[in-house]
Amino acid sequence: MNEQALSLKDLVKDFDGKRAVDNISFTVRRGDILGLLGPNGAGKTTTIRMVMNIIAPDAGHIEILGKNFSEKVKDRIGYLPEERGLYRKLQVMDTLLFMGELKGMKVAAIKERGRLLLKQFQLDGYEEKKVEELSKGMAQKLQFIITILHNPELLILDEPFSGLDPLNIELIKDIILSSKREGTTIIYSTHLMEYAEKTVDSLVMIDKGRKVLDGTLAEIKAEYGQKFVKIQYEGDARFVGALPYVKSWRDSGREMEVELADLSKREQLLRDLLEKVTVNGFLLSEPSLQNIFIRKVQEGERA
Repeated sequence: MNEQALSLKDLVKDFDGKRAVDNISFTVRRGDILGLLGPNGAGKTTTIRMVMNIIAPDAGHIEILGKNFSEKVKDRIGYLPEERGLYRKLQVMDTLLFMGELKGMKVAAIKERGRLLLKQFQLDGYEEKKVEELSKGMAQKLQFIITILHNPELLILDEPFSGLDPLNIELIKDIILSSKREGTTIIYSTHLMEYAEKTVDSLVMIDKGRKVLDGTLAEIKAEYGQKFVKIQYEGDARFVGALPYVKSWRDSGREMEVELADLSKREQLLRDLLEKVTVNGFLLSEPSLQNIFIRKVQEGERA
């Protein structure tokens, strides 16, 4: 069996003379979770739509589950688009029946799995409610249920956490991890680096249509070295950015991540901090994915 669930080779897409995707190539191993990251307008959704055959690439090749795209291959994929869309006048169970039958499922199987998923997503009791009667968050959970209803081999999720409250973000994250444990390959785009860092095996970062990072999370963090310190503090620590041995820093108010030009300066940093603020935590760490993301985007802006 082909170990690759998805392979993209030299994908190119232009819109009105502007290049949206510029020679992007990457692969996703079966059973892995890949995060597709990048700022707004980077080309993530365009790439996903080419994979799903919604738009055709101007150049390049796509192989899904060892084959070219076809209706049979499509039935093995669960796709959650960035722009959600449900039939508002349909009842919830009728929506599941309609979508499940499109994927070749039998009515009994749809009802059995559908009820299990509705309960898991805290939507049990809403089977006879019309979609238009659901809150926005409920409708988004229903859309996710539709995406995984037929037990797809490959899940492609475009901004799956968008518009959800923290509890439902945790729920979706747990479902993603559970699906992986069952052998599903998952690709998702997100701006929430915290959740990407907790779930992905590998990542591809796109900026201005070009791939700027590609590898496992461990490889990418190792590339950025171990010269980072995470600090929890109380007080005004803005002076840290002006310290001569600080290469970069990201301040969140009571927590900051500092990159040192030389790791031997960590003790000096702690002494300087203790003179001006209360330090509640001081820990050597890998660079966070958020830090790497911001740096790569800033590098692209300067280029």
